[in-house]
Amino acid sequence: MGIVTIKESSGTPKYKQIIASVEESILSGDLKKGDKLPSLNSIKNKHSLSRDTVLMAFNELKARGIIHSIVGKGYYVMSEDIDIIQKVFLLFDELNSFKEDLYNSFATGMGVNVQVEIFFHHFNYDVFSKLIHDNAGDYSHYVIMPANIKGTEKLLSRLPKDKVYILDQTHPELLKYPSVYQNFRKDIHQGLEDGLSLIKNYQKIILLFSEKNQPKGILEGFKLFCTANHIQNEVIDAIENRELVKGEIYLILDDKNLIKVIKKTKEGNLTIAKDIGIISYNDTLLKEIVADGITTISTDFNLMGNRLAKMILNNEFTQVENPSSLIIRTSL
Repeated sequence: MGIVTIKESSGTPKYKQIIASVEESILSGDLKKGDKLPSLNSIKNKHSLSRDTVLMAFNELKARGIIHSIVGKGYYVMSEDIDIIQKVFLLFDELNSFKEDLYNSFATGMGVNVQVEIFFHHFNYDVFSKLIHDNAGDYSHYVIMPANIKGTEKLLSRLPKDKVYILDQTHPELLKYPSVYQNFRKDIHQGLEDGLSLIKNYQKIILLFSEKNQPKGILEGFKLFCTANHIQNEVIDAIENRELVKGEIYLILDDKNLIKVIKKTKEGNLTIAKDIGIISYNDTLLKEIVADGITTISTDFNLMGNRLAKMILNNEFTQVENPSSLIIRTSL
């Protein structure tokens, strides 16, 4: 008896019978990891099926991570874990502590029978493009964090439209995809407005901003706040060669620069909150402790991950704006 068995009298669609046959062969030990499957044409000809029917079955097994294909050679068993019902491709821009929280909440929300594989593009177009190209067709869903990379719409067109979800930062050309996103312009503006009474204790507010890595909406929200409240401000892209001056407050978007500013306050015998104010972006457990507590403007990454998981599991098509808030600690 071959690997694939088809019963004409069964009410089960033939492509599902192919899937069940492969699963049963793995369970029985007839197929093991690394074994080659019968070719598409051999199954098609033996059972008088269309090639599309066989391909549909193989594609579903690929999306679950049970089999994989090698160009010019055929299909092979990749995993003997047939309990995996979905395999999700998760593309982040970079790894940091709050992205870890986001990943954990998303993976937990998806459940034990869903395999989530994480990749990073590091704001590099070529890396982004290669990851999309190399993994197209191998997953049941694709979760993409596009960051500021231009041309993502064309790259994502390689993926099945109904399987793509946008995370964290979206763009007008990506509105055809469901998403859970941050409204950076509104979040920064509102967070600063909520802290206005404390911010007015300082003479000048300084934003550390990288055009390559940071959302443009952050800069827009910052400028809107400063203009509306007539607050002296400055935007810089590096802190290394800057001498901190009493009366300044720093809005810091990444953790490396946060540590550098804290270090500079100590070297200059300056006191955080009294001499130098600090607001950090994206809250972490560490910021509750560092320097007796760092004030943050942050979205809820656990909520973001859970909401995205529910969206995928419920097959929702919607755009959801994730909430943000100002968390006041002793750095102001």
